[in-house]
Amino acid sequence: MFKPFSNSFYGWKILGGAVVCQFVSISVGQMVAGIFLESITKELNIPVWQFSATLAIANVTGAFIVLIIGPLIDRLGLRNVMITGMVFCSVGLFGLSQLSSFIHFFIFQIITSSIGWILFGPAVVNSAIIKWFVARRGFALAIGSIGVPLAAIISPVVITPIVDTYGFRTGYMVLSIFVLIIITPIALMMIRQPEDIGLLPDGVPADKQSNKTLKEIEKDNQQTYTRSQAIKTSSFWLLAIGYGLNAAALTTISLYAIPFATDIGYTRSLGAIALSISGIGNLSSKILWGWGLQRFDARRLAGVALSTSATGVLLMILSNSTQEPIFLLIGFFMYGFGFGATIPVSEFLWSRYFGRRYIASIQSVGRPVTAILAVIGPIGAGVLYDISSSYIVAFFLVACVYLLGALSINISNNPPKLHNNA
Repeated sequence: MFKPFSNSFYGWKILGGAVVCQFVSISVGQMVAGIFLESITKELNIPVWQFSATLAIANVTGAFIVLIIGPLIDRLGLRNVMITGMVFCSVGLFGLSQLSSFIHFFIFQIITSSIGWILFGPAVVNSAIIKWFVARRGFALAIGSIGVPLAAIISPVVITPIVDTYGFRTGYMVLSIFVLIIITPIALMMIRQPEDIGLLPDGVPADKQSNKTLKEIEKDNQQTYTRSQAIKTSSFWLLAIGYGLNAAALTTISLYAIPFATDIGYTRSLGAIALSISGIGNLSSKILWGWGLQRFDARRLAGVALSTSATGVLLMILSNSTQEPIFLLIGFFMYGFGFGATIPVSEFLWSRYFGRRYIASIQSVGRPVTAILAVIGPIGAGVLYDISSSYIVAFFLVACVYLLGALSINISNNPPKLHNNA
């Protein structure tokens, strides 16, 4: 009898490693950025938009690097890619702890992000989850993405007092050591796909030809698209655009969460708590999204998730006029609850539409599209703030962007089966 949590199935170790990698990458790449914003802009005497633009350029550059290495991940696996990312991320963070000028900040931020944490982040490790799980893919992707809300819960409340007490240089140094210690052993245990060690996805014994899970694996294999085939479908571009708009909204909120809170009259501590509460909302949603992916149309779940986040952002804005912290906290919880669906639902849709065999290659083409659209959010919000000295208009536009993303995803359709062995 197939036991989904059997210790003999190596896929659960892959899943655990993915949780840790996503925790570290999201902590370093997104959740702590807003904590360093005020210190860096004052130290270097630069406007907010310039700080945001640097992060955005680094992320876009990283997306194009993933475009190049995507086929290598499909052929060779994750181990060497992740080790490379760990080394550059640690070096970049150490460099940021020593910065003395904007060009210094720009160069080491590019190193930290573009060839650093992005190489052991969701864009890379989720391809392994997709290859190791088929029948339980929705559940596995939901569990694998738990590292994201844990980053939102833990990172702000840990790093904020370090930066406030000891300065941003110490904060960057702590992160550099953290990445080096945590990612190295995880990278060494990663294996590309179960077939590489004589296993099948989901831990199915090879001799159980009538197994229901085995039928799901065969169905998934029939949906195999190559990169060149996938990019010719409208569904590829609708997903890329929809999740690009989602990324624009997510990165804007995560970057400006604490500055937004202080700008409307709350303390940095309350802002950090609100950001952590978004992580609690994210974490509490995982089981629900994983359960839903096994039962409902993933496109509809995406629409519900993005609409929930949009509602949360509107409640954040409401907290400005009411000066009631409860609206701010509920708003961040709802934002996080919707955020919780991003990785499991998006990865499920990509793999459902195009199969698992060439998933890293296919998704790598969509990453630059998503990253370029995501640039608009943080930079645009930074420009609006520098013009109006307020984040209110920017946050309202974020809510609208969420709804446009939901529409794009919901009008996509499952491409026809190709029945090939490409």
